[in-house]
Amino acid sequence: MRRGDLDDLAAFATVARARSFTRAAAELGVSPSALSHTMKALETRLGVRLLARTTRSVAATAAGELLLRSVDPALAQVTNGLAALADWRDAPSGTIRLTTFGYAARTILAPRLPRFLLDNPGVSVEVIVEDRLIDLVSGGFDAGIRLGETVQRDMIAVPVGPPLRTVVVGTPEYFAHRDPPQTPDDLADHVCINYRLLGGGGLLPWEFTANGRDIKARVSGQLIVNDEVLAAAATRAGAGLGYMMEHDVTDEIADGRLVQVLAEFCTPYPGCQLYYPDRRVGPALRALIDRLRWQDA
Repeated sequence: MRRGDLDDLAAFATVARARSFTRAAAELGVSPSALSHTMKALETRLGVRLLARTTRSVAATAAGELLLRSVDPALAQVTNGLAALADWRDAPSGTIRLTTFGYAARTILAPRLPRFLLDNPGVSVEVIVEDRLIDLVSGGFDAGIRLGETVQRDMIAVPVGPPLRTVVVGTPEYFAHRDPPQTPDDLADHVCINYRLLGGGGLLPWEFTANGRDIKARVSGQLIVNDEVLAAAATRAGAGLGYMMEHDVTDEIADGRLVQVLAEFCTPYPGCQLYYPDRRVGPALRALIDRLRWQDA
């Protein structure tokens, strides 16, 4: 094998997975034009076309797919070997790519990640925040943080937050002219503030439990938002009923600024979990897991 062939094969694998020179170049830290030149040189040396290019996308040819299946295990072994060597270092180092959603970014990462970075100057972390679920492997992520009920069963999951409960609340002024709902079906007669999920575009259903049965209520109202801060502000202003995390409104319920309804239908569910696909993790991710792990779990 020529010097540099291993680097070129690793670059090819990155392009084939990303299906984009731009995304692969960003991941590798090179320019798209330089990466394209490297791929053409590799194809010339091997004497076979590995990538099918169009103006909008790039994909592995049949020969490229065969090569990818061959080199992937070897590249994984090299990566694991380098990670094993890193275990001998005094301090964790490396890069971690995380996918998560807004609530976890605000409540899990914002309070704890800055201190972790200060304590581990050799570790770099990239966090991508979006509502839709991302496949870790195809997306190039080391780990994700999501609600426990959405984590796939084949993933290794570590609790990083307490159990959660979502509640329905409104202001006393809102209820001055309306009877409180007695069942989730009664929400059809109320003005409710909807939240639109980013990426997928659907409206977040209001979830309840009755007689051991899960209920997903579709509500309506004057306002649809994709920002939880704006939804909470509208609720607190009396513009409609809000579907909010209990710990965000505990004090307001206690002092009467907000009135909770349908409490018997709102049951706890698993909180946020950090998940990853492989039991062998590098020292950087292991250090982050240890820092974020929920101590009361």
